[in-house]
Amino acid sequence: MSSIHDPAAEAAAWLAEAWTTGNPLATLPPGLAPLDVAAGEDIAAALLEALGQPPVGLRLGPSGLVGPLLAGRLVANRTPIALAGLRHARVSAAVVGVLAAALAPDDTTAPVFARLHPALDVAASRFAAPPADAAQATADLAGLGMLVLGPGQAVAPGVERVALAEGRRRPAGAPSDLAARLGTAAAEARARGGLPAGALLCVAGLTVPVAPGPGQSLCAILSALGRARADFV
Repeated sequence: MSSIHDPAAEAAAWLAEAWTTGNPLATLPPGLAPLDVAAGEDIAAALLEALGQPPVGLRLGPSGLVGPLLAGRLVANRTPIALAGLRHARVSAAVVGVLAAALAPDDTTAPVFARLHPALDVAASRFAAPPADAAQATADLAGLGMLVLGPGQAVAPGVERVALAEGRRRPAGAPSDLAARLGTAAAEARARGGLPAGALLCVAGLTVPVAPGPGQSLCAILSALGRARADFV
């Protein structure tokens, strides 16, 4: 009996092993490596199936790559983060919106949120070296690592001053239009079939990503929303 070779499923199996064991993965070889971001998204979809983890929302990563959010990667404010399990970690300030209404694929209205959370996005990789290109990074769930959620507020997104601070520092930050950024994430979600009410939209990269170190505390400060903090160990 002949078998059908499915490069996306095979690449997803390699990535799934790296996700479940924590062992580093070499660059995907020719024949399995996605040729473009769309092919990377096909591998990411197969990876979710292999992991048995349905997404709970969509994440727009620091580099603009789009990927799913997984419930197991969401942690509460001030949760210690072990760097040993996060290869090539990069931290940036983020915002997470909980949808009050579904995002229909054919709708173009602004998303409506039940609440917004300040967040710390800790991007990571399953590859031993940084991903070779955007396509392979997309296949690896767009660099999803951990997402630290601060307390949520029932407010509409607007222009906020956003900063990433170490320890007890409180810099003024730079203005960021959260409504526009979340609108972009909503458009990406609609292009992929939409999201139900209660799903999450995350926009990371509100600040320049930095590499965290053991013993370091980092805090995302969003002027009206509040703070999200993590201690790295």
